[in-house]
Formats: sequence, structure tokens, C-alpha cells
Amino acid sequence: MPLSRANKRAQRKDFTVNQQQLPTSYGSASTDRENTEKGFVAPERLRSSLQSVLVNLIDLQLVAKQAHWNIVGANFRDLHRNLDELVGVTREAADTLAERLRALHATADGRAAVVATQSKLPEFPAGEITTHDAIGAVVLAIDVTTRHVRDVHDGVDEDDPTSADLLHGLLADLEQQSWMIGAEIRRPAGVPEPRSDDATPSSAQDDAESAPSPGIAKHTGLPPAAQSDVLAESEPPSL
Repeated sequence: MPLSRANKRAQRKDFTVNQQQLPTSYGSASTDRENTEKGFVAPERLRSSLQSVLVNLIDLQLVAKQAHWNIVGANFRDLHRNLDELVGVTREAADTLAERLRALHATADGRAAVVATQSKLPEFPAGEITTHDAIGAVVLAIDVTTRHVRDVHDGVDEDDPTSADLLHGLLADLEQQSWMIGAEIRRPAGVPEPRSDDATPSSAQDDAESAPSPGIAKHTGLPPAAQSDVLAESEPPSL
């Protein structure tokens, strides 16, 4: 079917999008109470804390999907399915937090530009990635998310214990996901890595498939210095 003149002009037009440009107004904001609404209104600290967790959850969902689509190598099918479980957990948690903000007369902001500029998660590698590297990168993203939840928890608990309860459930779910996904590349304590001369042809092939890709350090998708920057900013308070 031939294109209309308007469509042809639209195709020729050069559209430029600055993905790092924040909207003029962004984040969570209070709304007016109307009619018979007389409930608790979230103060600024509570809005900001829940909004920051929401942004990380949306990004974590995208990280899990990116890995789900692009992993290759050993144990592909199991990890492919496990990553979709993580997507489901993060999607439900993000929806719960966003609706909690709305229940407290505040808005939720999950727009792409806001997530891209405000998320604390490290960038996930582009393109195909071995299952071994993907597990490390995804676990790192989960850990960054849970550390931030712990960082904001005490303030949320002071402002609204009910919202803090939601964070408790979120921590339990995410830390379980971190354990279950990360366990796929763990070795029991004290068990050394097999030597190359001990490897059978089949195990050598599995090792080759699951070996880290060039440029991906320590199965995390980031060099060691960057890992330290992401994970060692501060010790989170214990719950």
C-alpha cells in the first residue's frame, strides 16, 4: 500500500530524542483531597523514598527482561524461565508501590526518561550475554535495589509503618530471587574450580559456554572497581 505524502514527510524528518533529558516536572507530588477524603497524606520524604524504590523496580524489571531475551549458553532454559519469575515479582511490587502512593494522595512517576535518569542500577550489557555473566549482572542489580530499600526503610517506617510493611515483603521477595538466581553459579564452600586437565569433553564444553565474555569481569557485567562503587557506597541499616 503506497504511503501518503504526510507519512513520507514524517519518515524523512529527523527526530532527535535526548534520552538523558528529564521532564521539567518529575517525581512524586501531592494531590488535593476532595469530597469526603480525609486520609493520611504522604509527606515529601515518604513520597521521595517510595518514588525512588519504584524507579529502581521498573528498571530491574527491564534488566530482567533484557537478560531473558539475550542469554545464551549452559542452562539457558531454566534461567530463561527464572528471569521471567523475577519480571513478575518486580512488576507486581512496582504496581503495589505506585498504588500505595496514590492511596496516600501522591502521584507515581514511571516515565521512561525519569527511570533512565533516576535509577540507581548499573547499566546491563548490550547484546548477547552468557548465562554465567547474566546471572552475575542480574544479581548485582537485585542487590543494588535491596540495598536502597534498606537505606530508605527507617525513614519510611517513621512516616508510615504500613508502607514500611510493603518494603518488608519486597525485601523478602527480592532477596529470595537473588539467592535462587545466584545459586546457579555458586560452588559449595571449599570446593575448588575444576582444573582444565580434569575436565571431560562434555564438561569442558559446558565450561566454555558458561565462561565470562570478554570485558565482563567477575560474572557481574562490571569491572571490580565499578562493583565496589555500586555496592560499597554505604552499609545499609539492619532491619
